[in-house]
Amino acid sequence: MTLPRRSEWFFRGFRKYARRYVAKHFHALRIDRDGPPVAPAGPLVVAMNHASWWDPMTAVVLSESLGSGRAHYAPMDEQGLNQYRVLEWLGIFGVELETARGGIAFLRRASAVLARPESVLWITPQGRFVDVRERPTRFKEGLGRLLRRSAGVSVVPLAIEYPFWNDRRPELLVRFGAAIAVEDGASRSAEDWTGRIEAALEATQDALAESGRSRDASRFEVLVDGSAGVGGVYDLGRRLRSAVRGEAFSKEHRIRT
Repeated sequence: MTLPRRSEWFFRGFRKYARRYVAKHFHALRIDRDGPPVAPAGPLVVAMNHASWWDPMTAVVLSESLGSGRAHYAPMDEQGLNQYRVLEWLGIFGVELETARGGIAFLRRASAVLARPESVLWITPQGRFVDVRERPTRFKEGLGRLLRRSAGVSVVPLAIEYPFWNDRRPELLVRFGAAIAVEDGASRSAEDWTGRIEAALEATQDALAESGRSRDASRFEVLVDGSAGVGGVYDLGRRLRSAVRGEAFSKEHRIRT
């Protein structure tokens, strides 16, 4: 099976656009300091929870955290991709959902991706949008079957949340889990692999939720610094007050404790 179509030039350009887009719509993209990016050598699967429409855009921005020289790929519903064929140049390939033929095609295409050491496969194994608070974390069958037929691959769980803290715009919070080595996928059943990655992602989600509930920005590293402030007449009033007091104006909305 040939690799999905991909243009590194187009991917890099789109990543710059994605950074600007995230900066425009979020207060910040923050990485939990206790769960920094993990990028072991060799082919990599990033298993993400599927929280919202923003997940693919988040993955594109985070791709730069996994080092240079990587080639990034991701599956997408075939019907959706048919409407936006330009996305194929990002390494996105179509999957026919809920059919045996589509499942087989996914395994073949994903296996071809993971046969190359520079590849990163971004996947949302829940297969649907799921509230970040839903437990237990459960996957469709595809990832476990893929790992069953893989070797020399690493899987990294990635938890994502989009909460509101103290600003008008939401935060984009992420946390990477510890890498799981798949030296010989055939040594476990597909169900065992599914359960293992489910547990790892759930633990990563729980840890991110704890950090997020703290609203403590010092627990996170800022990857993309976005827009701050309330805007409109509210920020105008704050600017005037700062000017009267001879203080430097900051758009950050501060809460007294």
